[in-house]
Amino acid sequence: MSKQTVLVVDDERDIRELLTITLGRMELEVDSVGSVGEARAALDGRRYDLCFTDMRLPDGSGQELIELIAERFPETPVAMITAYGNVDAAVNALKAGAFDFVSKPVDIQLLRRLVRTALKLSEERKAGASASAAAGDPSNRLIGASPAMQQVRATIAKLARNQAPVYIGGESGVGKELVARLIHDLGPRASGPFVPVNCGAIPSELMESEFFGHRKGSFTGAHADKEGLFQAAQGGTLFLDEVAELPLHMQVKLLRAIQEKAVRPIGGRDEIPVDVRLLSATHKNLAALVDEGQFRQDLFYRINVIELRVPPLRERRGDVPALAQFILAQLATESGGTVGRLQPAALAALEEYEFPGNVRELENILERAMAMSDGETIEAADLMLPQRLPRTTPNGTAPAPVAEAAPVAAAQNPGGLEDYISNIERDAIVKALEESRYNKTAAAKKLGITFRALRYKLKKLGID
Repeated sequence: MSKQTVLVVDDERDIRELLTITLGRMELEVDSVGSVGEARAALDGRRYDLCFTDMRLPDGSGQELIELIAERFPETPVAMITAYGNVDAAVNALKAGAFDFVSKPVDIQLLRRLVRTALKLSEERKAGASASAAAGDPSNRLIGASPAMQQVRATIAKLARNQAPVYIGGESGVGKELVARLIHDLGPRASGPFVPVNCGAIPSELMESEFFGHRKGSFTGAHADKEGLFQAAQGGTLFLDEVAELPLHMQVKLLRAIQEKAVRPIGGRDEIPVDVRLLSATHKNLAALVDEGQFRQDLFYRINVIELRVPPLRERRGDVPALAQFILAQLATESGGTVGRLQPAALAALEEYEFPGNVRELENILERAMAMSDGETIEAADLMLPQRLPRTTPNGTAPAPVAEAAPVAAAQNPGGLEDYISNIERDAIVKALEESRYNKTAAAKKLGITFRALRYKLKKLGID
């Protein structure tokens, strides 16, 4: 089996020799050159599995080589060599298509980890797909053929090829975690762990221990060593959901961990190197929080190297039918029943609805409709869509209503539509439970719904 090949482009002889020796010990074949022109000639002569290029070269810039390789040899990962602290150059390189960057003076351990990850990516690109896609393209989990979603898919495919931190923006319920998982699954870290964490769900006083771990006896209650989220994500991806919820004191510690690529557990003496790709998301306007002093600007620039916006459902209404069908099929699989069929009026009502809660709200609406519908078909009334003011058309007029969402009597009810419906449901469920002597299976049968649907309604209505 022939050795894998690496091209090193740097005008400093010491750096070229260091990389040549280090990579040679990893049983790699290395070609080293000192200019853009020499690099172009080398690329014309052979194919490389990996390329390292300095940012500043005598006859041009490393940025030129990154763009050239991205265009002519997209299967070859490129890593930029930057001066220490030159974040702007690293960011530009990553946006141009670089796989990662390494700062001078070069840390040999970090370099070796970067090389292993890059070569794995190179092999997968040549094979035409990542190892995680062997059972099917993971991007197929992102439902929708609208132009907005096609753009999101294309961006995900590009982001999966490098190691840049990605900030995923979008409203609640649009599927930011799904996007993060796809970036992970389509990249070279697919075989490593994907560790999602909701930053708003961790108590402030426990955050440092949760992120970085602790040593036994480091504080009251620390009865044993515990690894943190960074260590748990070693070799994989750490997804920080609702990152805007991090308190300022934790933002400082997180910034250091990202910069140093190492963490120090509470009570520990030494820092532990970590190899983690960082993805983050929030439904809030992070840039506005920076302006207000609620989020550190330096951390914002670190996690927001590349931004990916996930569009709300109202901006891709054409995807609603496919999404609804997919969700109904999932619900049928979970309940063991048949797939519900949306009647034309019900589908039209969904396509007209604004969906302030996005895909998550669509899931909840369809689960409720499946529970309330008679048989396998779902009517517009089964959706129980909240009352709303009609949308205006481009000429300023309001479109005709698609379907009535509830009886007229509900509109006259002082509690509103939701309370009206809930009271009817509550009375029917309580009566069925009483008649079946609180046998939930029998009550569900009497109501004509599944046991799972009954449990959902009991929890929703707060019935013990």
